Amino acid sequence: MNHYTVGMAGHIDHGKTTLTKALTNIETDRLKEEKERSISIELGYAPLKLTDEMEVSLIDVPGHERFIRQMIAGVAGIDLVMLVVAADEGVMPQTREHIDILRLLGIENGIIVVTKMTRVDDEMREIVELDIREAIEGTFLEKSRLYFVDSLSSMGIDDLKKGIASELQGRPSRDAGGAFRLPIDQVFTIHGQGTVVRGTVYEGVVNEGDVLDLLPKRIPVRARQLQVHHQSRMNVRAGQRVAINVGGVAKEEIKRGDVLVASGHYETTQTIDVGLMTVENLLFPLKQRSAIKLHIGTAEVYGKIVFFDRNELIDGNERIVCQIRLDEPIVTRRGDRFILRRPTPMETIGGGIVIDPHGEKYRFGEQTIEMLEQKMDATPIERLQQLLLDHKSLSLKDASKELNMTEVEMKELVNEGEQTYQLPTGEITSEKVVRSLKESFQMELERYHKDYPFRIGIKKAEMVQSYTHTYPKRLLEWLLVEGHKQGWFVISGPFAALPSHIPHAPKQWEKRVEHVLTSIKNEGLQVTPIAQHLAAQQLPIVLHEEVNHYLYQQELLYQIDEKLSIHREPFREAVTKLKAETEEVFTLKEAKDSTGLSRKYLVPFLEKLDKLGLTIRQEQERKWRVDEVENWLGNKS
Repeated sequence: MNHYTVGMAGHIDHGKTTLTKALTNIETDRLKEEKERSISIELGYAPLKLTDEMEVSLIDVPGHERFIRQMIAGVAGIDLVMLVVAADEGVMPQTREHIDILRLLGIENGIIVVTKMTRVDDEMREIVELDIREAIEGTFLEKSRLYFVDSLSSMGIDDLKKGIASELQGRPSRDAGGAFRLPIDQVFTIHGQGTVVRGTVYEGVVNEGDVLDLLPKRIPVRARQLQVHHQSRMNVRAGQRVAINVGGVAKEEIKRGDVLVASGHYETTQTIDVGLMTVENLLFPLKQRSAIKLHIGTAEVYGKIVFFDRNELIDGNERIVCQIRLDEPIVTRRGDRFILRRPTPMETIGGGIVIDPHGEKYRFGEQTIEMLEQKMDATPIERLQQLLLDHKSLSLKDASKELNMTEVEMKELVNEGEQTYQLPTGEITSEKVVRSLKESFQMELERYHKDYPFRIGIKKAEMVQSYTHTYPKRLLEWLLVEGHKQGWFVISGPFAALPSHIPHAPKQWEKRVEHVLTSIKNEGLQVTPIAQHLAAQQLPIVLHEEVNHYLYQQELLYQIDEKLSIHREPFREAVTKLKAETEEVFTLKEAKDSTGLSRKYLVPFLEKLDKLGLTIRQEQERKWRVDEVENWLGNKS
């Protein structure tokens, strides 16, 4: 089953909604105002049954100038467009603007449907056809076939259906590779069900039960139920029109333009580098840092345009590279198409492609222009590096799909490049990603060692968890292992540290910690609570736990119960003496005679031997684990 989205475009009242009903038997005007005024205000959707191998969603796009933003949201991401022109009116202003928008959005496939044919004679039909051919000359629609229909009488509808099927036949449906992304164009609630969002899946696959992120607010949600045209599905893929019942978020927290994405795979941005193609006839010059309105996916965001080679854009029909700085964050990636409009007076400025979704501040001048053009015309290896910067790590299969390459070509590209790492899982990442993450880890460890100098290091699990919102977990875990091999980090059990770090008492507390150790050492085996020693040296209470951890981790002290700790030297001497004075199995009384300890100290002392693995308790006796004792005493000598 291949999945396609077919959109309609055209001037108001040229019969798009009536044509949709004729093709699908579904009325897409749902709102009371739409029915009263007989115009479409919101996007309309309907399933179009063509063949058993095709699942097609038909999008009815509003034609009125006031609703141009809905139109842009509707046609973004479609596979085929039907340009609708009424036979009794011909090409109108909105027809031309829609053609411009379709061209700027990179739509490449289309057909033309002439409606209301019962209202005109043969002569008028010829005039309309000439009018249309003139309007589409030089556009992607130039060689498109014209279909003449009348929606009310169903004249030509069957031929049109066959024509749509023919256009889609053999055309690959949208690639479902990559992480799931769904720009939202509708949000509503259903009684007893909760919040529902609708949209066309741009990328990837979503399964019922998946945990997703709602961006840009980054709210975690769960896909509780999925429907395609009111039919429940367990999963939905790129190219399909879907309604998702989302748990964990209220309707008021979502708006058109928000994006549902696979958790942890996308970031937001407010600065994008773009390649912009302007329309042929600009009404007014566009000055440096002029206010603009960006339409991308289903989002509509205000911002300003920044030029690097001019202070004013006067001529139309020009391709330039520039930057858009937005007032609100959006979700996008390299290669996404967009439309740029002027907020006032309203007009379409142009459209183009996102070169870099995370632009930076650049200097005005030719050097920046050259850099942006190089980004736009990047080589395959450069594109791969940018892809890996966006995704952090990818399987060869997903990377090849993203770059429209075969897996064999991708393997050759990876083998040729010296800037790529291959993970044990088979995924690849870039040298830039590894370097950036390594530096982040090193800075994180440096801060941690500064804040907690007593500690051996940070727990690896904590380290990984703090970065999983940006990086895949498997990449983070691999980097810790690889970093240990390369000498970037030191992994000691569950802890990670910098090679230069040695747990220590800060200079201001060093002497007091030494005095604590000395006083405990002088007490031998019959010690007073460690808290008393810490208080006697006037160490702040907030440091007590840190000092304790440090002394235990460095094995300067052995904790025998919650309050009591013995210095390592008298502890080792006691173990050595007890081992020498007893057989392989010894009793509590023999231990008491050897150590001279009362039961208060003796029992926790012996239990500590059990915990260290030096002895095994056998009812009222204990048995030495000879090899372990010799090894332990040897390591401590």
